[in-house]
Amino acid sequence: MVLSVAVAGASGYAGGEVVRLLAGHPDLRVVTVTGHGSAGRALGEVQPHLVTAADLVLQETTPAVLAGHDAVFLALPHGASGALAEELGDDVLVVDAGADHRLSAESDWSAFYPGPWHGAWPYGVPELLTADGKQRDALAGARRIAAPGCNASTVALALAPAVAAGLVATDDLVAVLAVGPSGAGRTLRTDLLAAELLGSAAAYAVGGTHRHVPEVLQALAGTGRPRGTLSFTPVLVPMSRGILATCTARLAPGATTERVRTAYEHAYGDERFIRLLPDGVLPTVQQVVGANTVAIGLAVDAAAGRLVAVAALDNLVKGTAGAAIQSANIALGLDEAAGLPIDGVAP
Repeated sequence: MVLSVAVAGASGYAGGEVVRLLAGHPDLRVVTVTGHGSAGRALGEVQPHLVTAADLVLQETTPAVLAGHDAVFLALPHGASGALAEELGDDVLVVDAGADHRLSAESDWSAFYPGPWHGAWPYGVPELLTADGKQRDALAGARRIAAPGCNASTVALALAPAVAAGLVATDDLVAVLAVGPSGAGRTLRTDLLAAELLGSAAAYAVGGTHRHVPEVLQALAGTGRPRGTLSFTPVLVPMSRGILATCTARLAPGATTERVRTAYEHAYGDERFIRLLPDGVLPTVQQVVGANTVAIGLAVDAAAGRLVAVAALDNLVKGTAGAAIQSANIALGLDEAAGLPIDGVAP
């Protein structure tokens, strides 16, 4: 039985990626798409690469339009999903790719986002370690899912095994990320223009102001360790998509290269969408573009007494749309890998 899907915000990057990936899904079919300024136009006019869904007409994003589907994916700006989701029935699976339902503490929301807090939904990072197992346990049978922030899930997955095993101090976490501009969405901004990006790199949202900071700390505290601190510095670089996160943490007494490696192999050795690279090998963004995978390389800086975990993923696939679909598969009792590519695209 094929289940019907509506994608709100299909005219944007994240929503368009949901449509693209679902085109190859054996059990989910996109039958309704919505957009904001593009309502009334064919999807193929706005997203010409989406050939299989080109004839779908973008509709207004309203509860009435989204009602009656088996699953609804919300790829909307932050603050736009909360009230809308409250109008959808409990019988439909709703996956929010925005930030509205990620944070479990109202104080975290208020410190980083405007508007009302709408509460937390199960977090859509299945492989993330928790105090009792993995996050996928909370997704089975769920009717509401909060897809992750792309930067947040990259850093959380890179550090969680070491944090959970007590191999690093949580009060001295550092992450520096090279990120592509598609993470900002399909919007016209001067700093995202090619003329501003090409041949340059620019740090932004520095000094603890990036909205993904509380999301990372929440995810890592979910492993059962004390909530720590994170110095988080994203750097905008001229690649259309992708994240390369270099994450470091101070090693705890007794932590060794062997113990670190064992912790990561135990955490991710059986995961289909996380590739733990061999010793001495670090990931590149190119190897994960188009794939629903995270590639992680490890090193121990003995002189500095720090763990170095480098993670790469495609921010629009594993960082957003792929994570949303993977989580939806679990919630619906489908094959977790259905519709999701493992091979990347090169060159």
